[in-house]
Amino acid sequence: MTTWRRPGPWLVGLVVCAVVGAGVPAWTQGRVAARYAVGAADLAAGRAALDTLDVRGRAPSTGYARERFGQAWADTDRNGCDTRNDVLRRDLTQPAVEHCVVMSGTLDDPYTGVRIAFTRGPGSAEVQIDHVVALSDAWQKGAQGWSAAQREAFANDPANLLAVDGPANQEKGAGDAATWLPPNRGYRCVYALRQVRVKAAYGLWVTAAERDALDRELGRCVVGVARSP
Repeated sequence: MTTWRRPGPWLVGLVVCAVVGAGVPAWTQGRVAARYAVGAADLAAGRAALDTLDVRGRAPSTGYARERFGQAWADTDRNGCDTRNDVLRRDLTQPAVEHCVVMSGTLDDPYTGVRIAFTRGPGSAEVQIDHVVALSDAWQKGAQGWSAAQREAFANDPANLLAVDGPANQEKGAGDAATWLPPNRGYRCVYALRQVRVKAAYGLWVTAAERDALDRELGRCVVGVARSP
């Protein structure tokens, strides 16, 4: 099993997507999509990775539990900070940190396109850390056969983690690309690329419907100039 390392510019880059959908003016969707860009090489790599994924049916979720993926937000990189706070520090702008704990900051949420003011406390759940490839989804598509150490590494891999809007994360649940995509259409290409790259790196499979959904979103990407991380 090859562990996917920290993301490169393709991951931090934002994506220009084709103008689609009903009920939203085309110029508005175009303006939103213009916030995102993906390089030609990254898109080609994503397409190649998609072609390597096995297509199978979803295995039963029997035996799945969060604990199967180790301690929640373990310090797997041994930097003295847990994974949740590592991701918050990475994804929030102007994070205020006290002894590894992120106390506040601002999230430019990729899933909804809304800016969220984060303050640690009763409202902390407004910003959650999403497993882009959900743990339950991974369990049903190959992770059952992994070792405990491999599952813990997957659950804490920053390449598969994003700080996002809490309600959007709850709505997604354990959905794959066939059942849930970010409401922010401009981000869907980057989201599809992340799912493909993670699944390819960890040898996870996809369902036929999921593969079709990922292929469709990659087909809607428009190549642009990715911004530096």
